[in-house]
Amino acid sequence: MKSFFEEYLDGVIGLLQKLRDEEGPAVHEAAKILADAIVNGKRIFGFGCTHSSLPIQDLVYRAGGLMLINPIYGPGIGSLEVQPATITSAMERLPGFADVILDNTPIEEGDVLILVSVSGRNAVPIEMAQSAKNRGITVIGVTSREYTDNVEARHPSGKKMYEFADVVLDNKAVKGDAILDADKMPQKFSPASGVTSNALLHALVSATIEECLARGMTPPVYLAANVDGGEEWNQKLWDEYGDRVFYV
Repeated sequence: MKSFFEEYLDGVIGLLQKLRDEEGPAVHEAAKILADAIVNGKRIFGFGCTHSSLPIQDLVYRAGGLMLINPIYGPGIGSLEVQPATITSAMERLPGFADVILDNTPIEEGDVLILVSVSGRNAVPIEMAQSAKNRGITVIGVTSREYTDNVEARHPSGKKMYEFADVVLDNKAVKGDAILDADKMPQKFSPASGVTSNALLHALVSATIEECLARGMTPPVYLAANVDGGEEWNQKLWDEYGDRVFYV
């Protein structure tokens, strides 16, 4: 009999294999959009609420990572530092908040927004995608199709976040996110979307770098600051691309 440790890792590995086998076309389509932005001098932004913000944050200012991904932090929902934590669930459902966030972000027509929402049902990510589209911004949506297709939208439009996206990447999370169960547990446990969303976005960055190189352009990628020459290399990138970086 497998331990929960083994079951969880086996379950996550299975989801990652599904990402590899099923999401390639969508990832490469999204990578072309990001490469277009990089080559043409446009800017790239990323947004998610609370736990869905973490995969975006994992891309930012990261050794070996693409320099040009700018996080958008919605006040009260941009991280897990808010107390009480329960207030974030209510704030994610606030109509009109997405426009307030976008109005105070340097994102412009022609830019790209990577938008993460596992369930895709709450007002802020839905309106973030809708408003971005209305502003001429290309939206790459990251969600779980199984999850979002099996819950009702918490928005007057009745639509989910992915319905406003130009490209949809499916992180393969299950409805409710947790993947393990046991006879003595009243509910499923051990979520997987953090692992799959992070892997999916790092795979997207890898595909974007590949696409840029195929076009004869070397994209700006950070060198670890803790290796010799790292700080000097990164300063060189800031000097060249600093007009498209808003988190430094």
